[in-house]
Parts: sequence; structure tokens; C-alpha cells
Amino acid sequence: MLTCRKFITVACRPPRMFITPSRGAPHLPEFIPAAKLKGSYEVFGHFYSVDLKSGERIDCRSVLELVAPHRIPSDLGLLSEQVPDAIFIMMNPGSSEPLEEVHHIVPEDEISQLELSLVRTKPDITQYQVMRAMHYCGWAHVRVLNLSDMRDPQSGKFIERYSQIERSTGFTAHSLFSDERACELARKLAKNPQTPIVCAWGVSPDLEPLIDRCLARVSKLPGLTGLLKPETKNKYFHPLPTLQSGKIKWVNDMVALINS
Repeated sequence: MLTCRKFITVACRPPRMFITPSRGAPHLPEFIPAAKLKGSYEVFGHFYSVDLKSGERIDCRSVLELVAPHRIPSDLGLLSEQVPDAIFIMMNPGSSEPLEEVHHIVPEDEISQLELSLVRTKPDITQYQVMRAMHYCGWAHVRVLNLSDMRDPQSGKFIERYSQIERSTGFTAHSLFSDERACELARKLAKNPQTPIVCAWGVSPDLEPLIDRCLARVSKLPGLTGLLKPETKNKYFHPLPTLQSGKIKWVNDMVALINS
């Protein structure tokens, strides 16, 4: 039986390990196309929905596992117990979706008993960016967590909805970093001391409450890192900037960061 590892809530502060994007980062030989990456990594996620007491239903994803075929266990349920090569923390699940039907609905007051069941998942563009970093960093398994589990491909709509739900219902457990889900978070953060935890949630000031909640849980963990936006303390560049040149730069800078 899994037990809950204790977490100590600390004052929010920036991680000890970080690097700002560098103009001198080495140029990688290839911006690997998505079609090629599909043959190198498989994607599994845990999808569920929460029924709020207000009558609203929130569609969510609690974790994503990006993994090379040779690291996939014969019992898929054991994948979530493997120690990944890196853990990424991003804003919220985007447009990735399960490749099979999922009927996992939990009432709001049972969120702390959320059971994990992984299914094959269609990746989105952001995940291909992470795969590019995996390729050049030599990682075979990356676990992706999010500031919020709420699924929405449009960041503006997501920010509006999470703010509205927290304000009107007081429900904060859509975030893995909420008090109600401390035991679940401990299991998902199980790692070796040298395993990097990459902050990559973006630079929107509207994420401040979620960022503070996250850093209160992870700021003292070893290996915390990310591409910090200059002149900020807790805003880390997201893997998917708008321009293609920005996408290439993010991969270059991330690989330079990990290898520094």
C-alpha cells in the first residue's frame, strides 16, 4: 500500500537552479519533425472528470507519460511507478486527448481518492517539443504534470474558467498542488535526486495563484530548473512560443540548460 510522504509548505520563492535563455546556446543539428518523433515515443495519460457540487463538470488530465517503447512495462499500470528521467510542470493540459473512451467521473469531495488508470493518448504540439528535448538530452521517459488538470487548448479560456470556478465554488483541487492531493503529488514526484524538475508553465501574470500553490510544494526539491524569463522570479518560458524561430530557440535553450 502506498503511503503519503510528508510535504512541508514553505514560503514561495524561485527555485535555486535556473537559467535564462542564452544567445550562446548551441544550435542543434535538426528540428525533428513530428512524424519522426511519433515512431520514437509513445504517450499515455490519465483522464477523468470532476462533478462539482455547483452542478458543473470539469474534464481533466492528471498526468502524461512520454516514454520510449523499450521503457514501457508489460503491465501499463506500472508505468506510473517508474522513476522518470525528467519531470515537466506546465500550465494545463492542452488539446491532447485519449485514444479510447474514458468514463472516469469523480465527485468533488472524493478527489483525494482519485485512482490512476493510464490510456494511450494523442499528443499535441507542445508534447512534440518536449520529445525534441528528450531526444537531444537522451531521456527515455518524461512525466508531465500541470499547474491545473483542467483541459482546455485555449490558454485565455482556461485562465478565465479556473479563476471563475475557484472564485464561485472555492474548489481548488483541480490543481495537483492543492492540499487535498498531497499524497497523489508525492507519488508523481517520486524521483532520483539528480532528476530535473523543469518549470515550463509560461509567463502569464494570471497564473500567479497557481504558480504560488505549486512552488509552495516543490521549491525546495532538488533539481528544480527552467528557462526563466528575465526580470521575473517565477515565470518560465513555455515550450510552444508562437513563432517557429521561438520553438527552435526553446529546444536549443532547454538542451543547453540540461547539459550545463
